[in-house]
Amino acid sequence: MTVIITPAKLRGSVRAVASKSHAHRLLICAALSDRQTVIRCADTSEDISATVRCLNALGGKIVFSGGTFTVTPIKDVPENAVLDCGESGSTLRFMLPVACALGKPCTFIISGRLPERPLSPLWEALVSHGARLSDPSPDTIVCGGMLRGGAFTVDGGVSSQFISGLLLAAPLLGGETVINVSGNIESEDYIAITRAVQADFKVKSTFRDGVFSVTDAQKYISPGVCEAEGDWSNGAFWLCAGALSGGTVECTGLRGDSVQGDKRITGIIEDILKGNAEIDAKNIPDLVPVISVLASVAPGRTVIKNAARLRFKESDRLRTTADMINALGGVASETDDGLVITGRKQLRGGAVNSAGDHRTAMSAAVASIVCEGEVAVHGAEAVRKSYPAFWSDFNRLGGKTETEDTV
Repeated sequence: MTVIITPAKLRGSVRAVASKSHAHRLLICAALSDRQTVIRCADTSEDISATVRCLNALGGKIVFSGGTFTVTPIKDVPENAVLDCGESGSTLRFMLPVACALGKPCTFIISGRLPERPLSPLWEALVSHGARLSDPSPDTIVCGGMLRGGAFTVDGGVSSQFISGLLLAAPLLGGETVINVSGNIESEDYIAITRAVQADFKVKSTFRDGVFSVTDAQKYISPGVCEAEGDWSNGAFWLCAGALSGGTVECTGLRGDSVQGDKRITGIIEDILKGNAEIDAKNIPDLVPVISVLASVAPGRTVIKNAARLRFKESDRLRTTADMINALGGVASETDDGLVITGRKQLRGGAVNSAGDHRTAMSAAVASIVCEGEVAVHGAEAVRKSYPAFWSDFNRLGGKTETEDTV
C-alpha cells in the first residue's frame, strides 16, 4: 500500500496508543499467574496479537473485546504446540525462555526479517540449562527439554529482551535464578518495565553490580485488573509532529512517572531544536527515526551515536532512516553506530520505501509536515505492526493523504 501525503501542518489532540512493550509483559505475566486477569488495553497491534497467539497455543485463553483483554492462565500445556511469532522480536525472545521453562516440546514459526535478528547469546544460555533447541529451517525453531534455574550468563550488549525473557521465565524454574550480565546493558529501561510488571504480579527481583536475581518460591499472583500504559515510543511521533507544526499537537495518555525510557523524548526535542545536538541512543533506540526527521530541519549538525543495534530491527534502521531523510531532500549519513544529520530549512519531498518498518513509515509521515512537495510512502501498511490506526489519526489531525493499493 502506498500513501501519498500533501504537506500540511497538524493540529489537535490524539490519545497515545497502548504501549506494546507494557502489554507484552502484562499478557505473559497474566497467562502464567494463578487466576484470571483483566487487562485494560485500548489498542492492539500485530505484535501484541503475536504474543496472544503464542500464549493461547500454550494453553492459555486470551480474548480481546471492547478495549479489554481477559486472560485465563495456562494450566495444561499441549504437546507439540505451534507458536506463530509473526515478525515480533519481543514475542520470540520473551516466549522462547517461557516455553522452555514449561517443559513441553513446541515449534516456533518466525517470519519477515525476524530469522535474521540475533538469538545468541540467549540460545546458548537456554541450552546450557537443559533446553534443547534446533532450527531445521530459517523460519522454524524447535524446542524441547526442561529449562533449569541457576546462574545464567548473558552479554548485555545485544538485546535487553534476552534478559527480560529469562526474568519472565524465572518464577517457573524453581530455586533461585541469577542472571549475570557481561558488558554494558543496552536499553536498560526496557528491563525496568519487565521488573515493574512482574512486581505488579508479586514477583520481585533484585539488581546489583550487573547481576539480576529472582529468589525461589515466587509465583505470579494476579492483581485481578490492570492497565497497559500509553506508549511513549509511538507518542513521540505526535510530539515531534507538534514541534514541527508550531506546538499545535497534544498527545494525551502518557504517564510522566512511567519507567519507559522513551519518555526522554521531550528533552531530546528541546536539545535538537537548539541545534548541533549529540544524542546517545543507547537507551532510546526506537526514537531514532523520528528524531532524525526533527534533526533534518534543525540548526547545525545532529550526531546520533550508540545505535548500532538498529541494524537488526525490522529493517537495518540506520540505513533506512538515512535513506528516508536523503530521499526527501535532507542530508544524512551513516556511521558504524549511528547517524550524522545536517539540518536544512525545509525538505523537498519525494518517495520513501518503508522497507517493511513501521517506524520508517510513520517517520516519513511526520517529515511531510516540513516538505515542499508530496511525500509517497511505499509499504505504508507496515504501521499495523505497532499502530494500526496511525493513518486515521494522522488524517484526523489535519493530514492530507490518498491511498493507493499496490501489488
